[in-house]
Amino acid sequence: MDEVGRLIETFQIRAASSVRAKTDVLLDLERLRDPRVVPFLLGVLADTHEAIPVRIHVLKRLRNGNLTAVERPAVAKVMLRILSEDSSADLRMQALLALAEFTDVDGVPATLGGLTLDAEEQVDVRFSAFTSLQRAGATSECVAVLRQLLTDDAFGPSARHVLSLWRLD
Repeated sequence: MDEVGRLIETFQIRAASSVRAKTDVLLDLERLRDPRVVPFLLGVLADTHEAIPVRIHVLKRLRNGNLTAVERPAVAKVMLRILSEDSSADLRMQALLALAEFTDVDGVPATLGGLTLDAEEQVDVRFSAFTSLQRAGATSECVAVLRQLLTDDAFGPSARHVLSLWRLD
């Protein structure tokens, strides 16, 4: 068995182990360049029975990772799924922030826009979604959301400021 296979097996054997023990295995695995690593990490991230700190660790690694054009949509899809789950607030927040790196992927700007516009959503969730949209730049989808926000009591001034910075006021 090769190193990647051994580390994946070790992680699976440690299913009941501490977060630290699992993270140690993940750190070793993340250093390897192998086409099996990202799909395995996506499985860990998507596993609702996995410890939240382990999932957050994986999410951060995937956000900052050197992903291929083929891997990016798959990673964004799992992050979007986390937003729709009944996940912990910390995991959802990390997914929102990570999605700022994936605004070029279909479905991401629309989801961020929907969360930003949802007055019933928690303000920190709305703000994180807004920030991720802002980082995406003046795309047609982002501009449309910001224009809708102009009348929003909480985000109207911020939307106006961003549109002004983009010279679209």
